[in-house]
Amino acid sequence: MSNRVIKLSASEIKQLAAHYQAYFLDKKIPYTSFVAKKNGLTITAYTSGKVMFQGNNAEAEANKWQSTTSTSTGAKTSSSTTLPAGFSQKSIIGSDEVGNGSYFGPLIVCAVYAETSVLPTLKSLGVKDSKMLTDPQIRQLAPEIKKQVPFQLLTVTPEKYNQIQPTYNAVRMKVALHNQAIQLLLQKIAPEQPEGILIDQFTSEANYRKYLRSEKTQVTEQLYFITKGEQYHLAVAAASILCRAQFLEELEQASKEVGLTLPSGAGNKSDQIAARLLEKGGLELLSKYAKLHFANTEKAKKIAKKQ
Repeated sequence: MSNRVIKLSASEIKQLAAHYQAYFLDKKIPYTSFVAKKNGLTITAYTSGKVMFQGNNAEAEANKWQSTTSTSTGAKTSSSTTLPAGFSQKSIIGSDEVGNGSYFGPLIVCAVYAETSVLPTLKSLGVKDSKMLTDPQIRQLAPEIKKQVPFQLLTVTPEKYNQIQPTYNAVRMKVALHNQAIQLLLQKIAPEQPEGILIDQFTSEANYRKYLRSEKTQVTEQLYFITKGEQYHLAVAAASILCRAQFLEELEQASKEVGLTLPSGAGNKSDQIAARLLEKGGLELLSKYAKLHFANTEKAKKIAKKQ
């Protein structure tokens, strides 16, 4: 079982708790703030500020929260990228994704091109890490961002996700989508060229480039990878907001179609709703709205049998 321990500040722990709240386990352990379980991954936050990630994709999930941390062995590990001086003020393409950890709803990837001249406007609008914004704030901000910057959104519906997931694992799928979004955005802004491309890091640069070699057309130059990319350039922050807004819109539309409120995340509520969809239309119906390889599917089957 993979294992990673990082150290976070009190404010970062609050962000972490808000992000994983839907996955909290109802058990009290001494000296812990919370314990959450998401898709085979257990997250334990201690009152000391240390957070342990254990299980599936522990390394990748921990990397989302800290770029330079203590590992479980006590050694130091750094983000794979050192950004050039003054990077936050350069004209950059930033990309991010949303929906990978949610049972219901699509996987969304977005790339945004933010020129130096537009950065003050983005800042004045309140563009920042989407985890620090409420969903209503995100939905209000997204149309304003779209007026200011060129962007490229890609949406993989659950139905499409289920078709390609056996061939494309989660990392390979995200590499393909980030690459495609960046490529399409470069075409939109041509002949203009960004001074760099910052990808919110979800895997190591070596791993990203390994999967990238499988793609027919590849964007390989001026790539930078860093966790919490939204803290290093507003292009990534804007991309994260557009991703989240699109995800919420898609989830809302899907909820209207099935007549049930489809929750974000992958907690117990998702199991209950999935069971109702199974009763209503079986796996055929569920596959249109949920990522079937999640553990929630088997839990929902058990719940449906009992009802």
